[in-house]
Amino acid sequence: MLVETRKLNKREINVVTSLDVAETFEKEHRRILQDIRELGCSEEFRQHNFVQSEYLNQQNHKQPMYYITRDGFTLLVMGYTGEKAMKFKEDYIRQFNAMEATLQGKLIEREKGIVVRQAFTKALKESGENERTHGHAYSLYTDLIYKAIFGKNTKQLREEYGITKQENLRDFFSQEELAKVKSVEMIVSGLVDCGWGYDDVKDFITNSTKKLIAA
Repeated sequence: MLVETRKLNKREINVVTSLDVAETFEKEHRRILQDIRELGCSEEFRQHNFVQSEYLNQQNHKQPMYYITRDGFTLLVMGYTGEKAMKFKEDYIRQFNAMEATLQGKLIEREKGIVVRQAFTKALKESGENERTHGHAYSLYTDLIYKAIFGKNTKQLREEYGITKQENLRDFFSQEELAKVKSVEMIVSGLVDCGWGYDDVKDFITNSTKKLIAA
């Protein structure tokens, strides 16, 4: 069974799927769906912890499934008995806990990044770069930073992650990637504050020191 992070109900949460639960506990998937539907929990708990979705079966037909949070998983499998069931419950509760710690670290990094990005945006505005680029300074410099770190611009990264312009690209970065973006934004912000122009900044972060900046 795989614990994964997904954005559901407008928030990032750690989940498993009902398909994984069925495979892990060697039950028919329809039985797992039935167990979920027959849980005596409140509707509020159900909506927050069992998010209905779909998958394609071997005949390429859409079939129902659920994404299940840690709390939903715990409640669902509470009644599953036997030595094997107990081992799986313990293993996947540990997985959820580990993923929660990772997600918390990412959220903290996101908060730090917001502060740095505000200073970065202010530096671009006060330098006159935004006027010079007709309001495109932030996107130009962001593309420059992403290319230095990932080798791809914003559009290419969105295509890689398969997301739209309405979704926040940084929600899909790992904690380590967010830290790199924050570090390079701090450097670029400082250079812009010192009066460096776009071409000078580009030369600086794409020359032989690039690896040191993005490390």
